[in-house]
Amino acid sequence: MSDKDYKNLPVMVEKPIPVDYDLGNLAVFDPNMVDGNEFDSSNAEREENIKKLTRDNVQLLINQILSLPIRTTTDSVDGSSDQSATVTLLQLPECTTVLPREKPLPKPKAPTKWEKFAAKKGIQPKAKSGKTVYDEASGEWVPKWGYKGKNKQLDDQWLVEMDDKKKGTEEEFVDPRSLSRSERKNLIRKNERQQKKNLKNGQVSK
Repeated sequence: MSDKDYKNLPVMVEKPIPVDYDLGNLAVFDPNMVDGNEFDSSNAEREENIKKLTRDNVQLLINQILSLPIRTTTDSVDGSSDQSATVTLLQLPECTTVLPREKPLPKPKAPTKWEKFAAKKGIQPKAKSGKTVYDEASGEWVPKWGYKGKNKQLDDQWLVEMDDKKKGTEEEFVDPRSLSRSERKNLIRKNERQQKKNLKNGQVSK
């Protein structure tokens, strides 16, 4: 059957036994019996029979998808505001078929030295306070660390107040901005060393 013949096939497909759908996974399950001879490797029309069966079930799936609520929106193309394209969105329902994991479950990490000590002493971990903090100067929520983090705020200040405790000491003429960057780098190196130490302790404990 040619591509033109496939295009002329009817959109409505009838099955003796209704098929089951899992639209969340874009899947259709056909419980209808098939003739084994039609799909036997010795049958010259085997590939054509597979295409026909697949086409009918895919058509049923598409019919169900198009029956879902459709929302049309207009979004910019390539980030340009002077061009626009109509985008059609379909909200798929929740999946009903449980699929196996692609990869095995990750192995539990060995507890660090601190975690072992905390468990022994019954110390509870501190509640996480989030990754952002409110910046009163800009009126926005910014990251605490990393790119444009709050901990780098000192780097962008053109005027920095000198700490009275550093007057008359060797650090009096040290730029606090460069000192802040140096302290961050030292802290990063310290954390890296601690991570390597924890990994080593975890391997030894096994």
